[in-house]
Amino acid sequence: MDSKKTVGNDPCVVPKNPDPVGNDPCVVPQNTNDVPQDSEATEQPAQPEIDLEQQITELKDKLLRNMAEFDNYKKRAVKEREELFTFAVCETVAVFLPVLDNLDRAVASGEASEDTALLEGIKMVQKQFSDTLTAIGVTAIPAAGEKFDPDLHNAVMHVEDENLGEGVVAEELAKGYMFKDRVIRHSMVKTAN
Repeated sequence: MDSKKTVGNDPCVVPKNPDPVGNDPCVVPQNTNDVPQDSEATEQPAQPEIDLEQQITELKDKLLRNMAEFDNYKKRAVKEREELFTFAVCETVAVFLPVLDNLDRAVASGEASEDTALLEGIKMVQKQFSDTLTAIGVTAIPAAGEKFDPDLHNAVMHVEDENLGEGVVAEELAKGYMFKDRVIRHSMVKTAN
């Protein structure tokens, strides 16, 4: 194949000597309007300085906004992590509360028994369990003799008792527990009047 014919026939190949007249479609003419012709076009330094100051102000504003947004993100992440931890502790403790209830029942029924060694052993396990819950921040909800609070207590029975005031918890049927300000399990109670 002849390379001259290929170059000559292909309109996208730029020849070695471009056409100065402008007939070649691949030659891009230079625009002479881009070059300043007189001294007025070169005397405009005030406009770029204003633009630069405006850009600096805008960038500072964006930086401050991003810093504030990141600070809010960090605070939100810490709060979410604390809430997740609280939720995990509550869910885990809730699974173990029936075991503690059974220990309480064993102590109550063992007090009528003659086997004091077994009773002492169960009491020690119960105390260890309660101390462990206290160490992680779980507290029992006070119930007997307290004013009934629907946020803390679950009333399952009602009794008329003249010795107790209206809306007072007469008896605690099952202990309730809290972790910080979150209720793990409501106290199951009997209310009076």
